[in-house]
Amino acid sequence: MFVANSSTLQFVLLGFSDVPQLRIYLFLIFFAMYLVVVIGNLIILSCIVNDRALHSPMYFFLSNLSLVDIGFTSSTIPTLLSTLLSSTRSLSFPSCITQMFYFIFFGILENNLLAVMAYDRYVAICSPLRYTAMMGHSLCILLVVISWVAACFHALLHTLMATTLHYAGIKHVNHFFCEITAVLSISDSDATPNFSLILAEGAVLVGAPFTCIILSYMFILVALFQLHSTQGRQKTFSTCSSHLTIVCLFYGTIVSVYFRPSFGGDRTVGIGQRVATLGYNLLTPMLNPIIYGLRNKAIKRVMGKVFQ
Repeated sequence: MFVANSSTLQFVLLGFSDVPQLRIYLFLIFFAMYLVVVIGNLIILSCIVNDRALHSPMYFFLSNLSLVDIGFTSSTIPTLLSTLLSSTRSLSFPSCITQMFYFIFFGILENNLLAVMAYDRYVAICSPLRYTAMMGHSLCILLVVISWVAACFHALLHTLMATTLHYAGIKHVNHFFCEITAVLSISDSDATPNFSLILAEGAVLVGAPFTCIILSYMFILVALFQLHSTQGRQKTFSTCSSHLTIVCLFYGTIVSVYFRPSFGGDRTVGIGQRVATLGYNLLTPMLNPIIYGLRNKAIKRVMGKVFQ
């Protein structure tokens, strides 16, 4: 297990310290985006909870996604905002490990929920007559519970593995939060097994939901091409266009961060990768309520009632 003098061990987050002249502007931008994430997703949650017409499987999964988006963003952005405002950028080891856990947990959970939502759209489009029977209340709850449990197991595994490494003194984390690869790379121990675990176990837990999404949309496309009416195709596709947009944003930024050619070799984190991390950690959660609010007629209708 981890051995170090806890009174001297500190993790200093470098964040965006390489652009000090932009700190105040970055703070204002990220703070505004964070407010949109919290307020926007709370509005979506409020609409779904308070309108019985939205008590369906699709909106049940969407409400979970909104809740996860708030948690996912809140696991890192408050720390980023505080480091941009103050000169103190250090975290204790327990704080760093806790932040690492919640970031991994909510990130994997979002990944799982996107797969569940893709399956829901597949059943709705490919088997519309059996949709109510297939997507029963118990199955929806089971899918969400499995998503939460799998994410918790994944996060616990990697954070506990991180605690087996040795850290001592003051460690500089080349990121704006305790991102797992950035923390592992500054360990005084050999972190090769940890990186191997990330690639192997992570590929399964991330790859399986992504494969489910790809297969779901392949069957959806086949079903769309079997429709003879162009208007029918557009109307059917519009029911999953919001979800598809979020999937492209989420996975596009993740691929640019974790599946780059240098991963596992050169483990330094450049400013480009930090910005890309903000893509799926801040930008995607911010766009979720905007995209679903603008493209979903039911959400727009309920939001109109709320604002009136």
